[in-house]
Amino acid sequence: MFRYFMDLARRVGTRILDGKPVSALDRIRYAAGNVAVYGPLRNALGMSRVKVAYTAGEAIGPDLFVFYRSIGINLKQLYGQTETTVYVCVQPNGAVKPDTVGPPLPGCEIRIAGDGEVLLKTPGLFREYFKNAAATAEAIDAEGWFHTGDAGFFDEDGHLKIIDRARDVGRLNDGALFAPKYIENKLKFFPCIKEAVAFGDGRDHATGMINIDIEAVGDWAERRNLAYSGYTDLAAKAEVYELIGECIEKVNLDLAHDPKLANSQVRRFVILHKELDADDGELTRTRKVRRRIIADKYQKIIDALYTGDSSVQVDAQVRFEDGRTGTIRADLRIMDVKTWTADAALAMQRQAA
Repeated sequence: MFRYFMDLARRVGTRILDGKPVSALDRIRYAAGNVAVYGPLRNALGMSRVKVAYTAGEAIGPDLFVFYRSIGINLKQLYGQTETTVYVCVQPNGAVKPDTVGPPLPGCEIRIAGDGEVLLKTPGLFREYFKNAAATAEAIDAEGWFHTGDAGFFDEDGHLKIIDRARDVGRLNDGALFAPKYIENKLKFFPCIKEAVAFGDGRDHATGMINIDIEAVGDWAERRNLAYSGYTDLAAKAEVYELIGECIEKVNLDLAHDPKLANSQVRRFVILHKELDADDGELTRTRKVRRRIIADKYQKIIDALYTGDSSVQVDAQVRFEDGRTGTIRADLRIMDVKTWTADAALAMQRQAA
């Protein structure tokens, strides 16, 4: 019963919430689902009386966003910073998208700088940083535009899409935008992917290094009677490469719908033989990727991703929990994945609908 009504919710729930056309039969079915599943589920989440909910800050996965909306919770996204007095963009009812933050509020001006940075003017803009004139002058230019530090663009409906921090956004050799964190976040929404590092700035195409989630992929392997001795062994399995490849292809399909990001689809990937670790200097203590350190440490792997090699042999220094250091040697497979044209992506979307 749960699976039946959740499939129905994913198909028509958001359309009903947005006031879009839905057949009478599906409305009756959804009403029955509201009594049997959606209502009790909202109650279990403590959201029975929630009229509208907002999410901001770090992006949540589209599956999670659609889940809440499909069971009747009017979840919307907004965008703002402390300096702008709460928010400057918000999604209006009936025009909610899982990957945008909505159009600018009345009285708020937003423009996109040449490097992709989001600049804005708003009546709620702060005056200055306390006793820090230099920081204020850096944040607000001579024309009064506040430099948010975020990179983004407007879609065809006038909704702002935030893709990354401006300092991290690069360009492919063809001039197309390359937003590594945007791609990495999409990949990490899959439970089998724990960490992802995307490369592509100054390159012909995008590639990626993947850390699998040992618990999620381990459970997946055990259900398929796939024996393994540890992380390195599991990460090297052909079946695991196929699993991760399918996840990346889904992300590529999503990117193909966006003209500004379509060229940054991931063409090749490798699954690392070890987990990225803060003790090895590869992540911060809050698990943010240290790109420069990783680029230097794994330069041999990155080069192999762009030379067409099918594998690369690596020796990596690792630090164990007791303070000892050791070396892991592995022969890593490099796998090509499917990319999509805009027409092919649209055809797939219509087929799924």
